[in-house]
Amino acid sequence: ADYESIQSFVNADQSRTDVVCVCSPNALHVRHAVELIQAGYHCVVEKPMGLSSEAARSLVKVAEQASKQVYVVMQNRYSPASKWPKSLVENNVLGDIYSVQVNCYWNRDERYYKPNSWHGSKELDGGSIYTQFSHFVDLLYWCFGPLENFSGRMFNFNHQDLTEFEDSGNIYFDFQSGGVGQFNFSTSCYAKNLESSITILAENATLKIGGQYMDQVLHAEFKDSDIKMPEQNKSSFGPYKGNASNHRLLIDNVVRSLTLGESPDTSAQEGLAVVEIIEKMYNLAT
Repeated sequence: ADYESIQSFVNADQSRTDVVCVCSPNALHVRHAVELIQAGYHCVVEKPMGLSSEAARSLVKVAEQASKQVYVVMQNRYSPASKWPKSLVENNVLGDIYSVQVNCYWNRDERYYKPNSWHGSKELDGGSIYTQFSHFVDLLYWCFGPLENFSGRMFNFNHQDLTEFEDSGNIYFDFQSGGVGQFNFSTSCYAKNLESSITILAENATLKIGGQYMDQVLHAEFKDSDIKMPEQNKSSFGPYKGNASNHRLLIDNVVRSLTLGESPDTSAQEGLAVVEIIEKMYNLAT
């Protein structure tokens, strides 16, 4: 997380590494990635790519000028629960989208927000949407396209002594391609995560993927009855569980992109788009 450590790494890197992963606190992602790109490296940047669209845009510009690739860690795109609605939209199985609702009701208590940690700091963490729920913002964008016309409310129910920002919120928006959306989130659940789910009402289908970790098809009814269900894919990470990390699949894409010229699955432009959406959620929620 220390700025000087980047220079130390660059000075000590005798093997000439090609790609460096940036896993520092959120607010340092852009600064560290820019320094590495200017030193000649491609970068894999943990989500969120930055804590402001201005900062994220500057990273995109630096990478383009240096002809270097930036990949953003959106590993949940590889999970069956994310790939399935994406494929349904791409193949026009759903028809017109009427309404999409994402609910993320999680627990993040003193086990997570430890004293003197960057987690919970407005300056370094940025907020619960950036750190906890940006994958679900990416899911909305990746599956259904750009979001607009935001409104909503945010609250801090029980994290006043743990964080410098909200722990819950209700955000409303429209999809540019048609249909409306709602994003409800909280880190205030007692003891453990309750739900991560997406409900889609569409012209040709109604479906809900849910459970604690969005890994179960809870309801699926299609006009076309011959629809293949997604497989399950989950892991355990101590008190906080979820979909399998799938980071290896992201790194596989990085390698193929740089050696075979394949398109990045998680490009800098898409990382920027997610930051822009989250920024609007914060700016326009009242």
